[in-house]
Amino acid sequence: MAMKTLEDAFYDELRDVLSAEKQLTKALSKMAKKASSQELKKAFQDHLQQTEKQVERVEKAFEDTGKSARAKKCEAMAGLLEEAEDLMSHDADPEVMDALLIAAAQKVEHYEIATYGTLCTWAELLGYRTAKSELGQNLDEEETTDKNLTQLSKKINTAANA
Repeated sequence: MAMKTLEDAFYDELRDVLSAEKQLTKALSKMAKKASSQELKKAFQDHLQQTEKQVERVEKAFEDTGKSARAKKCEAMAGLLEEAEDLMSHDADPEVMDALLIAAAQKVEHYEIATYGTLCTWAELLGYRTAKSELGQNLDEEETTDKNLTQLSKKINTAANA
């Protein structure tokens, strides 16, 4: 795809984030199963439900472009989730595994925050009001999830260090 305009870049990034969110829906259930902390399990399960809604919002954002909601493989998310899979394969104490899971999850959240921040800026510049609103909701949720994981990590990291 030729990237001649910001609109081209916006559409390409929307395709990328749609893929990222779909990949994440598959990974979150695995991460929830691997977690030993009930709070962490619940956080992953809650985020899975949230991510499913985020996919719907991204699909709504496509409506502003007049183009179809077609995903393009997000290599960044694939790499982050491959790293998470590798971490989950380690023979680790349950508390240490939980700390590893949070680290992997926060890397994903930071990637998503950066992506949604960029997309919101571009949507505003391009006059895509629906997209700005829908993607802005996703950005807010990603930031909240990151903060919640940070709070949870304080207890989990302390337990892993015991």
